[in-house]
Amino acid sequence: MRDNAPRCHLATHEVLNQPDTPSDCDLIASDLPLREALEREAPSWVAERLAALGRDLGSAHVQALGETANRHPPELRLFDRHGRRLDEVRYHPAYHELMHLAIDNGWHAVAWHEEGNGGHQAHVAALYLLTQAEPGFCCPVTMTHAAMPVLRRSPEIEAEWAAGLLANAYDPRALPAQEKRGLTFGMAMTEKQGGSDVRRNTTRAERDGEGWRLTGHKWFCSAPMSDAFLTLAQTDAGLSCFLAPRFTPDGERNAIEIQRLKEKCGNRANASAEIEYRGAWATLVGEPGRGVATIIDMVQQTRLDAATAPVGMMRQALSEAWRHARQRHAFGRALAEQPLMQAVIADLALEVEAGLALALRTARAFDGDARGEAHETALARVLPTLAKYWHNKRGPGFMAEAMECLGGIGYVEETPLARLYREAPVNSIWEGSGNVICLDLLRVLTRHPESIAALRREFSAVQGMQQDLDLALAGLERDLSQPAEALEPRARWLAQRLAQSLQAALLLRHAPNEVAETFCRSRLGVEASPAYGVLPEGSPLATILARIGD
Repeated sequence: MRDNAPRCHLATHEVLNQPDTPSDCDLIASDLPLREALEREAPSWVAERLAALGRDLGSAHVQALGETANRHPPELRLFDRHGRRLDEVRYHPAYHELMHLAIDNGWHAVAWHEEGNGGHQAHVAALYLLTQAEPGFCCPVTMTHAAMPVLRRSPEIEAEWAAGLLANAYDPRALPAQEKRGLTFGMAMTEKQGGSDVRRNTTRAERDGEGWRLTGHKWFCSAPMSDAFLTLAQTDAGLSCFLAPRFTPDGERNAIEIQRLKEKCGNRANASAEIEYRGAWATLVGEPGRGVATIIDMVQQTRLDAATAPVGMMRQALSEAWRHARQRHAFGRALAEQPLMQAVIADLALEVEAGLALALRTARAFDGDARGEAHETALARVLPTLAKYWHNKRGPGFMAEAMECLGGIGYVEETPLARLYREAPVNSIWEGSGNVICLDLLRVLTRHPESIAALRREFSAVQGMQQDLDLALAGLERDLSQPAEALEPRARWLAQRLAQSLQAALLLRHAPNEVAETFCRSRLGVEASPAYGVLPEGSPLATILARIGD
């Protein structure tokens, strides 16, 4: 077949049989499953407002910003030229431009401006798109969004800080909060000796007039240039939640000292730090001794984002693999025309479509919870846990498979796949790694049996429609009838099976039959395989591939 790519003559050869250089595209117009999910899960204003974001993020300019932000990671500046402490992190201008794109357009605050009216669907869909430009800068966007429910625990703190959080203005200057146009929030919970077991934290909080003073360390402080941090410390009443601002009420730099920046596997555009509280000023949020119960509101919000980001990353990898396969020729025809490559990419497309369906359904549950709908509240307790666990378990293998579709080109830094592969584990680890998430799932199911009833209601709508799903649901009923202590060794299986069954139920209700049936057979049936590209005989590959888009 004729190579239609632009010709390039080098000294010894002509460059042939290589895909075109990526150009501007519209991330929404090219994503049929996203458009369908928004139409069924969100009010019409959500898709209308997202339209400009899809065009911006698909542009060659913004895609280059993501690559540049990764090639120029943040740098720590502990002191100024005169020896005064700065404890500042300097970012490349590409990072700041991406932050402006997200926050100036209100994607960190839309869930609260439009709470109960599609706000969470808008936020989650925006995050899915923003991740396709660069996942790292989405971390401070997520945490700023997620801080709002915690601020509400203390009306005085909400009155002081909420306006800055909700402002559609990114202001990176290191200034007291009252002097800034908009504010960002970070989180600092884990310590060296405990990690996810935050009740082992040793940071102490002592009363100091109307405030508190924190002394101790934090092993991971995400986004250390934030204007305020939600953190945990021990008081006489027990582990409590505090807000520690970058600047004290009298305008002085707070005693939050950065020890070093983490040199991470991925997530390079974003800074994560080890910090010391050296008598840092803070204010109590929520009830003393109820720190975990207070900050869990933030954790629940971040878990939904951590469930959504891998789906956005998988969509970007899928698009890159499909573009390459359609333009690259081998053994006499385009890769996209070869049945084995079609099976691999169709299987990847199924994974993205199922993940997107579950992420947006979870977002709708959050908005239903805000409206006081009991069924949606019960789902909002359990769906983020399931989606976070399973989407992140599928991500690293997905990136490796997409990289294989490109071959050697996929393994080098000029394509986004190497960056996506390094990024793939982070959301599984952030806000609780796999075992922690599965134990949380057991706690939710034990303490909130209404969540089990809500799951059964979701499944009842599709019972009898597909035999593999029916068999899976029968097995789940047997598992759910057991006590939590008996389930613990199988908690990962339970989380996987619930997540896949929910994805299957959503696709059976809303996707074309060819997509839903193939998903059920390949994930729940006797031919299910842990490897991508192993689809049942007779799978309608052309129909599935046609939904990927350009």
